[in-house]
Amino acid sequence: MFKTLPRTKVFRDPLYGYIEVDLEVIAKLIDSKEVQRLRRIRQLSGVCMVFQTAEHSRFCHALGTYQMANLVLEKVEGAKTNLSEYEQVLFLCAALLHDVGHGPYSHAFENILDVAHEEMSARIITFPAGDIYQILLNYQINPLDVANIIRKKSPYKLVEQLISSQLDVDRLDYLARDAYFTGATYGTIDRNRLLRSLIVTKDKVLVRASGLHSVESYLMSRYHMYFQVYYHPVARAYELLLETIYLRIKDLTEQNVKINANLEDFLQVIKNSNNIENYIEIDDSYVNGFIKQLLKSSDPILNKFANALENRHLFSYIELEENTNLSQVLPYKDKRYYYYESRVSAVAYLTSKGKDSIKILLPDNKIVALEEYSKVISALAASSYKEVQRIYYFEG
Repeated sequence: MFKTLPRTKVFRDPLYGYIEVDLEVIAKLIDSKEVQRLRRIRQLSGVCMVFQTAEHSRFCHALGTYQMANLVLEKVEGAKTNLSEYEQVLFLCAALLHDVGHGPYSHAFENILDVAHEEMSARIITFPAGDIYQILLNYQINPLDVANIIRKKSPYKLVEQLISSQLDVDRLDYLARDAYFTGATYGTIDRNRLLRSLIVTKDKVLVRASGLHSVESYLMSRYHMYFQVYYHPVARAYELLLETIYLRIKDLTEQNVKINANLEDFLQVIKNSNNIENYIEIDDSYVNGFIKQLLKSSDPILNKFANALENRHLFSYIELEENTNLSQVLPYKDKRYYYYESRVSAVAYLTSKGKDSIKILLPDNKIVALEEYSKVISALAASSYKEVQRIYYFEG
């Protein structure tokens, strides 16, 4: 039996009203150094350059994903009966901790480090000197169990599906949360109807046929959010400035050129991505601090891009069509820091060939793939794939 708090702890939230914490281990994890660090990392990085109110943090999303897991256990038929008490607590812990490995400005740092944030989350959870590791052990929870759920390499496949699939607690929170803070109304999700439509069996999560329309709406919301918000070209242009600064620092360090800025934690992580002690010291505030110092850097490239970032002088871009004349932009290609090719793609729904496809429970208890039951999703799966190619280049 896992110890509960004498009185339920609550966090006010614009999506849920109250986020409730009953378990002592969850309260301790929320107060850990690693989770509190997420307060200082923006959820949407450069998106705030386009949607000025998108200033919410990874911490907000971590709590929101935890609350979605709570709601699944409370409201979804079969959730508690098909998950043991230990699995239920693993589910809540993994929901709270799934993004703890995000670096400063999220994906911009992930690209330069070349390690996925899911893997960094798992490393932080299993870091013996970390708060999270010690808290989990103190409450008889194996940190490796939580880490491997995030890696999708655990024996707890039902929990994995609830944490990461095409219909999971992570997406249900971040789509609604990001829509709220950007003002993008097409990200609205009928959360209550979706939860009422779900049913958990001993080995899978199903959607009742009666909830079909809410799932169709959810998938369309996800598709539009990706291209209207997450893949917005201006947001990517901002992140490229950050990546360029990171890259230049990395290059100068390899050339043994001294940089007049406080970069020790950053440099240690660039040298060794397993250096968790230094990694958890790095957040948006840390990066903002050394970029301020680089505004007066003697290196012309660092100076240029730090000032560009500070004053929102972003990369320009050309969206490539089939008939685009590449000779218009090729002169930039020889410049390591001034030219980037970008390709982004998304599809509203991956068909049943994917391992985590959504399954529909029919009134006669037959189970079918979503695209077999929904003509809307069948059409989307066949026609909604979209790929955008851009050339980003820096002028001036």
